[in-house]
Amino acid sequence: TSTLYLFSFFSLFRQVRDRLKQQVLEMTEKFPGFRPGLAILQVGNRDDSNLYINMKLKAAAEIGISANHIKLPNTATEADVLKCIASLNSDPAVHGFIVQLPLDSNKPINTEKITNAVAPEKDVDGLSSINAGKLSRGDLGDCFIPCTPKGCMELIRQTGVQVAGKRAVVIGRSKIVGAPMHDLLLWNNATVTTCHSKTSTLAEEVGKADILVVAAGRAEMVKGEWIKPGAIVIDCGINHVPDSTKASGKRVVGDVAYSSAKEKASFITPVPGGVGPMTVAMLMQSTVESAQRFLEKFQPGKWTIQYNQLTLKMPVPSDIEISQSCIPKPIDQVAKEVGLFPDEVELYGQTKAKVQLSVLKRLQNQPDGKYVVVTGITPTPLGEGKSTTTVGLVQALGAHLHQNVFACVRQPSQGPTFGIKGGAAGGGYCQVVPMEEFNLHLTGDIHAITAANNLVAAAIDARMFHELTQTDQALYNRLVPSVNGVRKFSDIQIRRLQKLGPNKTDPMALTKEEVNAFVRLDIDPGTITWQRVLDTNDRFLRKITIGQSVTEKGFSRTAQFDITVSSEIMAVLALADGLEDMKKRFGRMVVACSKKGQPVTADDLGVTGALAVLMKDAIKPNLMQTLEGTPVFVHAGPFANIAHGNSSVLADKIALKLVGKDGFVVTEAGFGADIGMEKFFNIKCRYSGLRPHVVVLVATVRALKMHGGGPAVTAGVPLPKEYTEENLQLVAKGCSNLNKQIQNARMFGVPVVVAVNAFKTDTKAELALVVQHAKEAGAFDAVECTHWAEGGKGALALARAVQRASQAPSNFRFLYNVELPVVDKIRLIAQQVYGAKDIELLPEAQEKVAVYTKQGFGNLPICMAKTHLSLSHDPEQKGAPTGFVLPIRDIRASVGAGFLYPLVGTMSTMPGLPTRPCFYDIDLDPVSGEVNGLF
Repeated sequence: TSTLYLFSFFSLFRQVRDRLKQQVLEMTEKFPGFRPGLAILQVGNRDDSNLYINMKLKAAAEIGISANHIKLPNTATEADVLKCIASLNSDPAVHGFIVQLPLDSNKPINTEKITNAVAPEKDVDGLSSINAGKLSRGDLGDCFIPCTPKGCMELIRQTGVQVAGKRAVVIGRSKIVGAPMHDLLLWNNATVTTCHSKTSTLAEEVGKADILVVAAGRAEMVKGEWIKPGAIVIDCGINHVPDSTKASGKRVVGDVAYSSAKEKASFITPVPGGVGPMTVAMLMQSTVESAQRFLEKFQPGKWTIQYNQLTLKMPVPSDIEISQSCIPKPIDQVAKEVGLFPDEVELYGQTKAKVQLSVLKRLQNQPDGKYVVVTGITPTPLGEGKSTTTVGLVQALGAHLHQNVFACVRQPSQGPTFGIKGGAAGGGYCQVVPMEEFNLHLTGDIHAITAANNLVAAAIDARMFHELTQTDQALYNRLVPSVNGVRKFSDIQIRRLQKLGPNKTDPMALTKEEVNAFVRLDIDPGTITWQRVLDTNDRFLRKITIGQSVTEKGFSRTAQFDITVSSEIMAVLALADGLEDMKKRFGRMVVACSKKGQPVTADDLGVTGALAVLMKDAIKPNLMQTLEGTPVFVHAGPFANIAHGNSSVLADKIALKLVGKDGFVVTEAGFGADIGMEKFFNIKCRYSGLRPHVVVLVATVRALKMHGGGPAVTAGVPLPKEYTEENLQLVAKGCSNLNKQIQNARMFGVPVVVAVNAFKTDTKAELALVVQHAKEAGAFDAVECTHWAEGGKGALALARAVQRASQAPSNFRFLYNVELPVVDKIRLIAQQVYGAKDIELLPEAQEKVAVYTKQGFGNLPICMAKTHLSLSHDPEQKGAPTGFVLPIRDIRASVGAGFLYPLVGTMSTMPGLPTRPCFYDIDLDPVSGEVNGLF
């Protein structure tokens, strides 16, 4: 006869501990920054509970598990406990947690309700009804087993005795030990009898047992003479009996009379020191197993995604009909499919959500996927389908080639949606859905930008008004008021003092001269570059007079409204790489100059913190999906002329982490390659540090015919016959523009794939001619695409070409060094990208070069603001014009966003409405609530 204690029990425990420690080490090496997390929730302050919890915390620390002890007072209600459990359920850092029983509260608490509130996948104690049900059904690989029965089974295995075919007796029927022990033995092929204190033939049943597990809670209830010779005895009991020889007056015994039983049993566990430590070890094992399941389920780049099947119709219905015929997946399902945690997603209804920036920190050690930018040749006023191609490409890569892929697109302005252009969700069977949500308010980001922008505008005029009507001391008293006899500078005021020079923080220490400099921005009204904005096309706001009320005491000036997406705040949103960076950029935004020629910033106005508060939610990318169920980030929508015309850096960075090293992120650059792509490379990639793998250049027969000398293409007017009948000569001549844009892309050292977006009026010969010219011009590949009519299936050739191109050598480089003089940077873009002979700076532009260089802004990248309808400054010049001189009318600065934007020719930042706007066709069904007519 031997005992499990003599059978190197503590050595066994150390073996389990060391094995788990090694597993944790392997996890942390494979996933840097990751640690299995265990939470222990305690209610009250029972001494025995504290003892058990300390044992668990010590074991967790030895193994490398991050353990958190949450202690609620004994006044905690059931609602308090449930709220805490809900928080732990949603915490991705917690992979297992237990509720320490009993619950020591002076309020009534339903224990079963509490244990069942624990998420089954984190219920490492195995006490929830779901885990108990799976155990009773024999689903041992898909549940957590209560730790004591699990420890008992481990001890039985260590004896070397085969459980299968043995007679087992379990004394006790509790949900914690007895009942699960019965199920565990049964599914390990033992013949099991459950007994309890009311069993009349208890001694007889015990005498039949090859394996005896006792958990009755009665001191030395099982006598040694009952036990079958050679039986394995596992004693789970912990009872206190009087013992005058002990200092405490009592000693701990089990449910089995140990001294007599050890003479009969082949193996027996001692009390204390037997099952207890093994129970703790199994808790640690279950926590490690839960962490492993978590990593398997949420392994970065490992997606399990459900795609939507398209039902194609001919002729192709309207965009809104197609969008509304699709039933999108719940957006929380999309988030889960791409590896986002519940606490990283903020739901905005069923079809859109915001994603927390914390995901970037979680995935910081993961490799990025392949980065693809979609651009186009110089377009017609109708557009050539870049958005449609972007969506078609990701649908092909994802739903058809089963690659991890994200689309990252801009949020459209409501101005064009209700104006002449309509929506921007793609088209045909390649759309972001629901298109009405995409094209209208989405999650309110543009409205937040409107509010933030106009707060700055209001601050400018209010400050000028107050400076004109108050003395220095009156201004100072209001800017730094005395509260309860104490003056104190705000943080933003201290930054202004540091900028001005006096190293002082005591408001009473400033001299009169320092007070004057502090309170007076002394804005020169003629230098104000900051305008009010509105997300509506309204031509009558292009020039207005403000301050005409008598309350403004005669202070009025000429101003204007721009469309919201032209605001510098939008550009900042698109280029910021986090909240801190966004706030710093806001502070640097220059809104005017003082009468001494010094730049006046948003920080000088004291508005930076308020802007950050208004934009704190807008900085989070918006998650949506395509018609075929592939994920999409919709975030930011800066103008592509006076700004850089690309979606946000943050959306791209998060998507690149989520797709994994073999996945793809496809983003779109506004207008043609000479504008959007050039700015994508020289501005967006410069600030983000990201490097693209492939350029997809979208071309159409229609646009090439226009560049070949075809008649003008006008929105709302039927196309001339030259565009609906085969004309190979026009196409061939127009390929000069295609060739130039291919050269522009290759100039940056990135492989180019040409996507020929086929229209129903195109002939096979015309399409083949474009493909041939593209390849001869140096494209890596060129393919015909029919995705508008066929969805992802119609872009399969394009997707495969992009896959191949992403493996090709890439030698990405910027066009210019930002340290070059401003004029040289402008000239490089004009000559290398547009084909100009030279540039001509008009007097106002020359003056701005001198001013910005003096103010320290000369090293910013260049963001050219010119027409998108020609490579030149003249929208009537088609093809690939050369030999022209590019006129630079003026230069302005978006210092917060981080670029200078030269103005080439005349353009409006507030579009107008056409004679027949799109809103004529938009309506709402009052019964169903569906939007009709949006396109």
